[in-house]
Amino acid sequence: MAALASSLIRQRRGGREVPPARPPGPPRPPGGPGPPSLCQQQLRGLVAKVRGCGRRRRPREKPPEPQLRGAVAKLRCGHGHYLHMGPDGRLDGTWEEAGPGTLFNLIPVGLRVVAIQGARAGRYVAMNGAGIVYASVHFTAECRFKECVFENYHVLYASALYRQRRSGRAWYLGLDRHGRPMAGHRVRKDKAAAHFLPQLLEVALYREPSLHEVEEPPGAPPEAT
Repeated sequence: MAALASSLIRQRRGGREVPPARPPGPPRPPGGPGPPSLCQQQLRGLVAKVRGCGRRRRPREKPPEPQLRGAVAKLRCGHGHYLHMGPDGRLDGTWEEAGPGTLFNLIPVGLRVVAIQGARAGRYVAMNGAGIVYASVHFTAECRFKECVFENYHVLYASALYRQRRSGRAWYLGLDRHGRPMAGHRVRKDKAAAHFLPQLLEVALYREPSLHEVEEPPGAPPEAT
């Protein structure tokens, strides 16, 4: 009896420890694995989206053009004339303040160096190696003028390229008593012909002049000081 009871106890304990076997599932059809589950389908879709985003190339952003802060102004000479540029680029002085020919764009192109561009004609005030003032269609080294303030708060515009070879004296932009442009080497900085009083009308942003067009003539003297 004791042996039979212990045998029954061992059988019961063994039945508790061994989990019941799962019933076999439905047989898979021959020829490949079964259909993916809903979780697998969502995971595959997410992976495809991530790969698609990685393959897309972002459009290259065009770098913004450099903007220079300048001013629109009228340049009144010490003799009372206003610097004027006609539609054909002719430079002279006029007593009449009104009119688009007296408007100029003062564009900074360096440290205390400006380009003086006619607002209507679109040409630049320039000075050649002989000191002659003219209007240039393109921006060149002869269109650069150093801007400095004189004792009477007037502004002097000296050629940034040319000056006297022997004395080193600067060549200045100037108008005579009749409003005619003077040769740069004949203008004195202490005379009214070289004194300009800019009348600022508005501050504006300008595109930087094309630097590849700046060409210094061979044998050009050192810059004015």
